[in-house]
Amino acid sequence: MRLRRKDRQQFLKLHKSLMLYVNQRLKIQREVKTLEDLGRVEPDKVVKIRDEIYTHPELIEEFIKDNPGKLKENELKIIQGWKTPITGTFYLTNYLKKHAIFLDEETPAKAYGVLAITDTFEEILGPELPIRLEAVLLSFKDQIVYDGFVRYSNIIFGRGFRGELNEEYRQAKDLYGIITRLPWKEKKPSDADQLKFYMKSRNTIFRYELEIEELLDQSPELLTDFHQHLGRVNSRKIRKQLGELGLGDAWFAVFRETAITSGETKEQVKDNLRKLLPEGRRELYIFHYKKKK
Repeated sequence: MRLRRKDRQQFLKLHKSLMLYVNQRLKIQREVKTLEDLGRVEPDKVVKIRDEIYTHPELIEEFIKDNPGKLKENELKIIQGWKTPITGTFYLTNYLKKHAIFLDEETPAKAYGVLAITDTFEEILGPELPIRLEAVLLSFKDQIVYDGFVRYSNIIFGRGFRGELNEEYRQAKDLYGIITRLPWKEKKPSDADQLKFYMKSRNTIFRYELEIEELLDQSPELLTDFHQHLGRVNSRKIRKQLGELGLGDAWFAVFRETAITSGETKEQVKDNLRKLLPEGRRELYIFHYKKKK
């Protein structure tokens, strides 16, 4: 979950060189005149220099043009990518083998796979998750790293909130995957895919109720998909109820929260629907209930 030693050394060299340049241009900390000085001053003073990098992104371009440290072309290209960082508040939700997961506060949320630099995030922040933090995410050699500075709060989250975060993380993976490279451009999902995302579970249907209504108003042709998704979600509860009856194997068609017909085969259920419903309203969710052994 952290950079390899060689990459770590390169990142620190580039980032410190940029901070030193910004400090010299803006005269933020006058006692900082060399790279070594950056390691000797208080962390809070270094953070003030770091913050000015993103307040004055034009200085990144000037640094590249002046190239005071005689950096190589590929190193300047890395710094060029820092003009568009991802900044803000995140929830650190998971420690994975390859990276830590930073979940942003957008709706819907996006999950970033982030590498630490010197110490792992678990070593820095501890094992208890989730953690709410402020960070800057940067591109580095087709990876995402944080810039070495993080502000976090020691808030203990309850079970309900942790469950919501886990659900948002699952949704982020379904919708975008884990983002591991910057810059990242969102691919706008189709209306059908967006509806599927909104209706993944009872929780998401409740959360995105207004968005679902708006989507159906804009695209009424999705009504069939709506009933399919709603039937699929509600079939979980119906399966449980059927299990309590000790029911044998059977097929069922679901409208909203109600099983309206059943049969021994799927074709039998479809035939029942043709008899019961007018054409255009028969595409309900059909599921196979299997008796528990």
